[in-house]
Amino acid sequence: MTRAWQRMLSGRRLNILEPSALDIEIEDIAHGLSRVARWNGQTVGPYPFSVAAHSLFVEKIFSRENPEMPPVYQLAALLHDSPEYVIGDLISPFKQAISGHYKHIENKLLEAIHIKFGIPSQLPKGVTEAIKKADHYAAYEEARGLAGFSETEANSIFVKPQHSYELSPIGSPDQAKQMFLQRYDFLDKAIQRAR
Repeated sequence: MTRAWQRMLSGRRLNILEPSALDIEIEDIAHGLSRVARWNGQTVGPYPFSVAAHSLFVEKIFSRENPEMPPVYQLAALLHDSPEYVIGDLISPFKQAISGHYKHIENKLLEAIHIKFGIPSQLPKGVTEAIKKADHYAAYEEARGLAGFSETEANSIFVKPQHSYELSPIGSPDQAKQMFLQRYDFLDKAIQRAR
């Protein structure tokens, strides 16, 4: 049998096929996501636009579009692409081409991550839809601002936001990691206060 686990810098060994919440650490997620490039690295700027930076952008849009949502769902928005710290970020056309097993593994990882951080393993439909909407809005802004898409091209592929959202590239992977961890800490404290 081939190895099905990934060793993390924390020392944890995460079984990718049967992930356990006990083997998940926020520092590993932040580190991995800050080093995974969105758009297969085809973005402008001195550093790739990371999944950590994208996750921060999605959570910002989600929180602005849904100010009534409790912090636990804001955290779900921040962590919406967190399985990519282990399995990488595949561009949408490729994900669709290999959907079956990939989606199954991605969903199992996300469920374990949700359990680890006290997020319901199955989010309410309205929350899932709101996170997807924020993700689509972020993709539109990234396509236009970072990935070289014309407005016409972006409008034909992505969902144009009703309001424009300022996209500000974060910088180095270490900066993205620190900003991700800071936002996680802020939301985690807000969740603790809400209990």
